[in-house]
Amino acid sequence: MRINQLRDGVFAVCTDNWRLNSGLVLGTRRALVIDTGAGPRQGREILEAVRSLTDLPLAVVNTHAHYDHYMGNAVFRRAGAEDFWAHRGCAEAILEHGDYQRSYVGTHEPEMAAADGPDTQLVVPNRHLPGTGRRPALTRIDLGERSAVLFSLGRGHTDNDICVGTDDVVFTGDLVEEGADPSFEDSYPRGWAEALEHLAGLDRYRVFVPGHGRPVERTFVRQQAQMMRTAIQRVDASEAAAAQPGGARPVTASMFRLPYNPGAARVLLDRLERIRTEGAADAPAAAPAALRVPQPSAD
Repeated sequence: MRINQLRDGVFAVCTDNWRLNSGLVLGTRRALVIDTGAGPRQGREILEAVRSLTDLPLAVVNTHAHYDHYMGNAVFRRAGAEDFWAHRGCAEAILEHGDYQRSYVGTHEPEMAAADGPDTQLVVPNRHLPGTGRRPALTRIDLGERSAVLFSLGRGHTDNDICVGTDDVVFTGDLVEEGADPSFEDSYPRGWAEALEHLAGLDRYRVFVPGHGRPVERTFVRQQAQMMRTAIQRVDASEAAAAQPGGARPVTASMFRLPYNPGAARVLLDRLERIRTEGAADAPAAAPAALRVPQPSAD
């Protein structure tokens, strides 16, 4: 475990399993924890780091409904946290898929996988961004002389991503990931590229903390957006060529010349095809109006 102080009262807590970056933002009345790990073992490790820095009452944010970001919630509920914030779609996804996702954590979190033992309950977020969850939205959490801004930029890595900004630091969840290719399994790639461009255009932020890997700067976020756009454009061009008389669709992922490793490229192709055949919306969405221009510090 490593604790990285990003600003006065703003920390990234880095745990080895899944290379997860949790966040901690300190106010004068309470502290905000961002993502709780994949079960009680990792959750307790994160809580230990948090309690080494503050004894303030805690609130929690889950950036999206993937197991490594919310399955430690019960640890924080036991520690007194009552407010668990997320996108409305995140809460719905945990209710629908949480028990199934236990199957992913058995190696490092056997108790969580078996739903057996203390702090293995699924704690569903009970506080949500405003609206139906289908449009970009934001809200502020007052921590006492500091606030955190929670905002959604539409469908991207999932259909329930949120970012958490404070001062000039933003915790991005898995919208941004450093050190590995993006995970496209339940993503909306066109919307994801657009969300990354919106995120990179938010001038108030200088430090972007990805869900996994090292903190990055704005240039990295823009490059990730451009790489994703390039990949999508190559898929579209290949599909258009295949639709012409005598055209042939590439047979393997490598033939699309995508800028990802073969496994990620294959998942991206499958995801784009599934979205196309199901008619699912994968269109870009406008950023919340309050985020389109630089904002004054919340201090």
